[in-house]
Amino acid sequence: MLACASFFAGVGGIDFGFEQAGFDVVYANEFCEKASITYKQNHEVELDTRDIRDVPSTEIPDFDVMLAGFPCQAFSVAGYRQGFDDEKGRGNLYFELERIMKDKRPSIVFLENVKNLVGHDNGRTFRIIRSSMEGMGYKIHHKVMNACDYGDIPQNRERIYVVGFLDDGVSDCFSFPDEIPLETDIGDIFEFESKVDDKYYYGEDAYMYDELKRGMTSRETVYQWRRKYVRENKSRLCPTLTANMGTGGHNVPLIKTRHGFRKLTPKECFMIQGFDSSFVLPENVANSHLYKQAGNSVVVPVIKRIANSIISAIDLENSIQSDGIIVTQDLMAVNGGRWGI
Repeated sequence: MLACASFFAGVGGIDFGFEQAGFDVVYANEFCEKASITYKQNHEVELDTRDIRDVPSTEIPDFDVMLAGFPCQAFSVAGYRQGFDDEKGRGNLYFELERIMKDKRPSIVFLENVKNLVGHDNGRTFRIIRSSMEGMGYKIHHKVMNACDYGDIPQNRERIYVVGFLDDGVSDCFSFPDEIPLETDIGDIFEFESKVDDKYYYGEDAYMYDELKRGMTSRETVYQWRRKYVRENKSRLCPTLTANMGTGGHNVPLIKTRHGFRKLTPKECFMIQGFDSSFVLPENVANSHLYKQAGNSVVVPVIKRIANSIISAIDLENSIQSDGIIVTQDLMAVNGGRWGI
């Protein structure tokens, strides 16, 4: 079982995906206080809550696989796209990962970020990251994947996934998973018929109620409140969850139900990210933080499929190596018998 170290772990979505594929998470780091509470409620590994800049590599246990969904706000289309020049220093946190890679030399690195990372600053940002990893000996694979195409999750969520290998043979055997049919429906996840807590519904006294009534006509799709108007998603997909959806006003996913117009519950937001129903939402964390955590998280089934592809590459390379040894031994036996070696 390969050991993983998880950085910028959030609530542990990447960790879940790799654990479900058979990996072992032996270390996790998350600085955000509220996300740390949620992580601790759902994972057994002891969480390091220090700022990653304060974590010496010597205090991280040895591991085979680095996992990191490093901060994406600096590169997001929804943010300021400042990248490495982000005034809060979030873009520069990649170089903390670089420091740890150099010191710990994990055989595999897995990174996740927003789709816009590829094109940010005319591609310069991603070229720097790629050059950094290749300079340390990693062979790089990357792909933009949508949750609805690769995870059987009815959410329009495109993210870039980067996998780096130190072993040439494993790298040659690796490929990202293929698209799969979308069989899960939003009705399998969202409660259109059952009543949820009253606090999630918009009453007639809500300032945008008239717009909701005018724009939300179907019980079979998901809408968004876009500051001043309602936008319908006509593909029966949930729009991309964002970190700011819990703060009101913008990008809040909405549904029309038997019991009225309402926003998604935090639990539904995690489930549309592929978390299962056993995922625990802490009672001492406000919904605004839970919405943010869901928006910042990952689509677990997509992560699991990539993790399975990594295992398949390792197994295939081991098989090739074993076959090579057998062929070599057979040739030696034949040559020895024929030529007296």
